[in-house]
Amino acid sequence: MSSGLKKIVIIGVVVLVLFFLITQPTHSADLVHRLLGWLKDGAEAIITFFKSLFA
Repeated sequence: MSSGLKKIVIIGVVVLVLFFLITQPTHSADLVHRLLGWLKDGAEAIITFFKSLFA
């Protein structure tokens, strides 16, 4: 991918995300909250695995 095309794609994604955040802030916040919850659950599962492994 050329650097010019890469730059255009990145700018397009940023503009799309900003548009989504501005037009639907409540839905965006809910989406981020769910994503962080999934990350937290995944981290807790990994911690539990290593605790069980070394216990």
